Amino acid sequence: MQRLDPRLLAALEAVVRHGSFNSAARELGYTAPAVSQQIAELERRTGLRVLERRPVRPTPAGEVLLGAEQGVRSVLAAASAELDAIRAGTAGQIRLGAFASAATGIVPKALAQLHRTYPDVRVSLSQLEPEAGYSRLKRGDMDLALSYDYDFIPMPPPRTLRRTLVARDPVVAVVPAGHHLAERDVIDLADLASETWIAAPEAALRLELLAQIAQTPGFRARLDYDGDDFNTVLGFVAAGLCVAVMPKLALPPGATQVVARPLADPQLTRFIYAVRIDTRHAPRALLALEEMLATQALAAVS
Repeated sequence: MQRLDPRLLAALEAVVRHGSFNSAARELGYTAPAVSQQIAELERRTGLRVLERRPVRPTPAGEVLLGAEQGVRSVLAAASAELDAIRAGTAGQIRLGAFASAATGIVPKALAQLHRTYPDVRVSLSQLEPEAGYSRLKRGDMDLALSYDYDFIPMPPPRTLRRTLVARDPVVAVVPAGHHLAERDVIDLADLASETWIAAPEAALRLELLAQIAQTPGFRARLDYDGDDFNTVLGFVAAGLCVAVMPKLALPPGATQVVARPLADPQLTRFIYAVRIDTRHAPRALLALEEMLATQALAAVS
C-alpha cells in the first residue's frame, strides 16, 4: 500500500494525460520539479521505471500503475457518491427496532412503502422491548425504534431521545368465541375478575395490575406462560383455557376462534411512539420511515 500511494499515482496519471510535467503541475497545484520528484519517488518505491521522458509516455510498469490509479479513482468516486446519498438520506442503512406486535403489525407495510420510495436504503430490524430500544438508541447502535407505554404506566424516555406519539392502541378484552361475555358489545374489566387467567407477564398485562385497576379482587392465574408471544396467549384463549386483556394491535386479523371487545370501565390505552436521537437534522429516508410507520400504526389500530 505504501508503494501505491494514491497521490503518486495521481501525479503519474496527470503527466501521462497531459504529456508534460509543466501542465500536470499546473493542474495539480505543484511546481514541475515537485511533480518530477513524485514520479521519481514512485519509481523508487516500485523499483521500476514508470515513464519514458522524451516523449512522455508510460512504460509497461507505468501502464499497470495507470490501471491501478483508474481503479482507485473509480472506487473513491463511488464512495463519494454514496456518502452524498447518505447525507441526502437517500441511501445507506437504517437500523430499526420494534416491539413484537409492531414488528408484525406495523413494520412490514411501512418497509414495503420505504423500499418503493428509497430503493437504495437498507433496513435492519431488531425485535426489542422499549427499555432495550432506548438503551441501543442512546449507544448509537440504532437509528429509530417503535416503543410504547400505557396510560396507567407511563414510562418517559431518556432526555437525549425524541419521542413522537404515532398511535393510540386500545386495550381490549379477549375471550373464547363461545364465551358468555362474547355476546356483549363492551366488557367491564371487573366482570372478568373471576375468569380463568394465564399469567404471562411478557405477553399480557400483569394480573395484579388488572386487579388494582378494576378495584376488584380476583384475577388469579391457573396457567403460567414464560414468553413474549401474543399468539401463544391467543391460542390458549381460543382453546377455552383462559381469557386475556391485551392491546388491539396484538390481535391477528381475521381471528375467528376468539372475540375481542372494548373495555367499558375503565378504558385502557397503549401509546405507540417513534423514537430517535434528539437532533436538529435527520436523514430524509429516516424521517420518511418515521411517517410511514405512523401511518401504518394508525391504520392497524383503527
